[in-house]
Amino acid sequence: MPILANDTKRKSWIEVPENSDFPIQNIPFGVFLTKENVVTVGTRIGDSAIDLGALQQLGYFTGIELTDDMFIQDTLNDFISDGKKTWRLVRNRIADIFDENNPKLRDNAAHKDILIFKIDEVEMQLPVLIGDYTDFYSSKIHASNIGKMIRNEENALLPNWPQMPIGYHGRSSTIVPSGIPVHRPIGQSLPPEGLTPVFGASRSIDFELETAFITTDANVMGEMIPINEAEDYIFGMVLLNDWTARDIQKWEYMPLGPLLSKNFATSISPWIVTMDALEPFRVASPKQNPSPLPYLQQKGRHTFDINLEVSIQPEKAEPTTVSKSNFKHMYWTMNQQLTHHTSNGCRVNSGDMMGSGAISGPTEDSYGSMLELTWGGEKPLKLNDGSERKFINDNDTVIIKGFCENSQVRIGFGEVSSKLLPPFVRK
Repeated sequence: MPILANDTKRKSWIEVPENSDFPIQNIPFGVFLTKENVVTVGTRIGDSAIDLGALQQLGYFTGIELTDDMFIQDTLNDFISDGKKTWRLVRNRIADIFDENNPKLRDNAAHKDILIFKIDEVEMQLPVLIGDYTDFYSSKIHASNIGKMIRNEENALLPNWPQMPIGYHGRSSTIVPSGIPVHRPIGQSLPPEGLTPVFGASRSIDFELETAFITTDANVMGEMIPINEAEDYIFGMVLLNDWTARDIQKWEYMPLGPLLSKNFATSISPWIVTMDALEPFRVASPKQNPSPLPYLQQKGRHTFDINLEVSIQPEKAEPTTVSKSNFKHMYWTMNQQLTHHTSNGCRVNSGDMMGSGAISGPTEDSYGSMLELTWGGEKPLKLNDGSERKFINDNDTVIIKGFCENSQVRIGFGEVSSKLLPPFVRK
């Protein structure tokens, strides 16, 4: 079935600002609360949020096999469970409905009043009920930088890293959408010159510039997803800020890896950009040496040219861009991550989320974390207001943006923006 929604000649009768992340060729999916306090599944064109629940009730999806309440829900899980054919049919239909040459809705003022909201009139929600969350460690540049700091240049990568996608199981209960502030965590850490750990607020809060992909129901328990089928089970992608308490992490990560240093908060962008929308930006991934084992081998272009940037905004000050990177630098692909994740028979369900790991580029201004950008605090970053940062201060807002662009179209994710608050105080 062709991806008709990607036609770059198509224009919408909804106004789309210049350089918008959300032209009619995007059609992302999300969940929002309307001004009438109704939660619905929706999409976005330009600066307009569109109520897909109402669109379905008004008969605009006639001919597509959907349950009656497919979009009258507070998550996208059921829609994602319907699979790739349904995703493409719905996205193609939405593109047709909002095509400038289609008068059916364009000329129906009563329906438009029900269906379309200004984006600042809605409150974005978490788009899926995330049952399980896995975070990978798939940037060779990032892993090498961290290895150099912890060990040395000769032993920067551990022997298993080039052989398989390394990851850990995260905590889904503290994943929040853009706009929700997070609190500086409290935990154990070891003072720089101490032999006894202390318990208190983390002193080294970091961001990690990541993306994540959302899966559909992929397998039954015991079944591995073959590498050549993995992409069929990936619905789309979001931006992700993997908040990290570096001092807590340093003390706890041996021998089993991160726990409290990571699970206090993970922030994601609210609109899921589908793999169909990203198709025009497919590129080859970095050459893998040594060649992975046969179950992870793939040919062709399996990553995407996604421009990424991070800004830090102190309270009552202008933001400063501190990093510009690109998803195409990732060593391990999403397909390899998903296949490896299921290679032992682990079940993957609709709405599961898998993070990329910090995405670092080859230059110092393209690193994906403050730990790298300041090299462990040795090289503080100077912000536009004259202040310096080794890590993130209380009341700083971290803003991550991402978009793809060629000569014909720009497809973006919007942003994930999160403010760091002081430690939570129970009243």
